[in-house]
Amino acid sequence: MKIVAATRNNGKIKELQAILSDLDIEIVSQAEAGIDIEVEETGDTFEKNALIKAKSVSMLCDDPVIADDSGLCVEALGGAPGVYSARYAGENASDEEKNNKILAELGETKNRKAKFVCVTALVFPDGYEVTATGETYGSITYEPHGEKGFGYDPIFYSDDLKKTFADADDNEKNKVSHRARALQALYEKLKTITDK
Repeated sequence: MKIVAATRNNGKIKELQAILSDLDIEIVSQAEAGIDIEVEETGDTFEKNALIKAKSVSMLCDDPVIADDSGLCVEALGGAPGVYSARYAGENASDEEKNNKILAELGETKNRKAKFVCVTALVFPDGYEVTATGETYGSITYEPHGEKGFGYDPIFYSDDLKKTFADADDNEKNKVSHRARALQALYEKLKTITDK
């Protein structure tokens, strides 16, 4: 079965291919499928945004389409930045600016609990939908640490890894990340419907 990934992110494509490889699924990017659209995420939940992306690309091809939406949720900030993680510090803010905004808002707050959330959505040509959620828990550091990763990785201290995501290599992070857990949950659901 071929699945089109509604993303331009090559890292996501590789992760999808690795996790779903046992299911005899070929993952192709939307670019490889000849689809060139930028989907606006207008939903107020991760699930709605993932489905918006998957459905938008699904209308332009005859294959199942997979998409995800993810973000950082900080307890002391009422769950912010949440679905607005990518544009929390402004539309074209750098990763550094995003991290600095979170750190400034938290200040010396003692409660620094946080989690990354990811919802993966798969939409079939007949309209059938499957979604799965993954979460990974940790806390926000008092200053950025580490050179790897992207986004909020330098300020997210992983409970599983006992270091920031930016201090972890790809293999370490992919074992415990929210996206990996969402894909694993989707994988379990897909195993029951791969002959669909």
